[in-house]
Amino acid sequence: MATKTFQRIAVYCASNDGAKPVYVDTARALGAHLAARGIALVYGGGRTGLMGALADAAMAAGGEVIGVMPHGLVQREVAHQGITSLHVVDSMHERKALIAELADAFITMPGGIGTLEEFFETWTWAQLGVHQKPVGLLDAAQFWDPLLALLDQLNSEGFLRGTPRDWLVRSDSPVELLSALESFEPPSVRKWIRLGET
Repeated sequence: MATKTFQRIAVYCASNDGAKPVYVDTARALGAHLAARGIALVYGGGRTGLMGALADAAMAAGGEVIGVMPHGLVQREVAHQGITSLHVVDSMHERKALIAELADAFITMPGGIGTLEEFFETWTWAQLGVHQKPVGLLDAAQFWDPLLALLDQLNSEGFLRGTPRDWLVRSDSPVELLSALESFEPPSVRKWIRLGET
């Protein structure tokens, strides 16, 4: 099995700290590990919450940090001005498209509705064959257990092709998650719609 080499990894995560200190600690650990590995961080460009902790840790460790943010959020003064580069785009759609274009792989950390939306779009693109970039869940404090249980139910009820375990890499350790992403081989894209099946 070939091991991939990543130049840039996109990370989706919250713009607030969350209820448990482990979320911020994990964001800092991920940022520092990416920098130590010479992998650039691509993220939403924010300076608060997990996004800020992630970017600050990567910068402090000498890493490259690339932010992508729409004009409207920059004008609200939530953009991180201390990162390597900040791409200012016109819309959320452009933000997601540019992040996906820049990234060689994707990691989703705990977050809210926006984080979930980014994760699901990226993962859907993988299942549809739009890209073959690995998608990982950084599972601080078993945050993703309920989501994976729901995805298992979708599979058991016939609404997924292949289990979430086929398509997703999951770990509570940034080091282990990155290693698993580097060795991940995506399943072959199969017929998506079950026409005529009962």
